[in-house]
Amino acid sequence: MQTTPEIRARMSKQKSRNTEVELALRRALHAAGLRYRVHRRPLKKIRREADILFGPSKVAVFVDGCFWHGCPEHATWPKSNADFWRTKIEGNQRRDRNTDELLASAGWLAVRVWEHEDPIEAAVRVQRLVAARRVEVRKTIRP
Repeated sequence: MQTTPEIRARMSKQKSRNTEVELALRRALHAAGLRYRVHRRPLKKIRREADILFGPSKVAVFVDGCFWHGCPEHATWPKSNADFWRTKIEGNQRRDRNTDELLASAGWLAVRVWEHEDPIEAAVRVQRLVAARRVEVRKTIRP
């Protein structure tokens, strides 16, 4: 079964950047004094962008939608065109795992934030990780 034109139109209007959750997280990080880049590739050789990027500490933050990335708490499997959507969402999950592995092998830390997470709590978690990575980077620079 193929997706209907109505469903295709509705799904194509889903934002992939600057979502409410992403903006709330960015505001909280900025208010905490952190500065970052948005929608940048951590590694130029792979075509995957982080939603929020902390270059010097090598932290890449991805804000994942519960539907699109198969959240273990909130994911739903559509009944209409079920095979298509299962393949699509499982493919997204495989790509996410691969991205995390590629970044880790290049010395980056990938942080996944679910859209259902409280942006303040997520910002605190990200802030702690960035601070810890900054300490690690300083240790490698100054023996």
